[in-house]
Amino acid sequence: MFARLVVLFAALMGVGDATAQAAASKPAPTRVMIVGTFHLDNPGRDVFNVQVDDVLLEQRQAELAGIATALAKFEPTQVMVEWPEATTDAQYASFRADELPPSRNEVVQLGFRLAALRKLDRVRGIDVGGEFPFDPVKAYASSHGMAPRLDAALAGAGKEVQALSERVRTGSIGSVLRYMNSPARALENHGFYVDMLRYGDGDTQPGVRLVSAWYARNLAICARLLQALPEGGRAVVFFGEGHAYLLRQCVIEAPGVELVEANDYLPK
Repeated sequence: MFARLVVLFAALMGVGDATAQAAASKPAPTRVMIVGTFHLDNPGRDVFNVQVDDVLLEQRQAELAGIATALAKFEPTQVMVEWPEATTDAQYASFRADELPPSRNEVVQLGFRLAALRKLDRVRGIDVGGEFPFDPVKAYASSHGMAPRLDAALAGAGKEVQALSERVRTGSIGSVLRYMNSPARALENHGFYVDMLRYGDGDTQPGVRLVSAWYARNLAICARLLQALPEGGRAVVFFGEGHAYLLRQCVIEAPGVELVEANDYLPK
């Protein structure tokens, strides 16, 4: 009986050793943090734009430095931003050489700042262009009695941007980013695009075309994200908050990749 127990114990130890070896050889998880942002320099590219005071002023610079310090605790090995690759490479090289003129752009103020703090050699620009065929949706709404519904949706978006502008005026940039980066808000914002599917019937589907184009652009962005992310890497991705839901979804669904919540790191 004693001999049998010895054999059983040895066998169990062998299983334990194999399990421990497998765990030890398993690569570190690949982790991605999506940080939805707003434009810090009021470029006017969107239908509605958050109003921001001068982020080059001392108080705002201190807030941005605090955000970079907080996100650096995630120890990112990569920073990715909403610029094309070639533009990002050239601008970050100038930034590191202290040759870039003062910029209020969020790519510089958030992305470049964090990358420099982490002493990264490169910031990856992963943005791609895409169409946004909204005019056919408006035409359909006008000709099918849906203009009031579309006007209400746009008015709601405008009011939310006004509310964000007020948050920026009265609070810190970090607190605004925390508000913007809750999963519930990402879902709520994405609802605007899904609602566009209501605009159409039969073979006339302008809403489907609009939403398909939006999804296609975000899939192309996420493809570049995943292609640039090495196994075991840790990336912080700064993108306009309208992209946040689909980028989060892509990261969550990607095998071997773990989504990290920005609000676990962003300052209050």
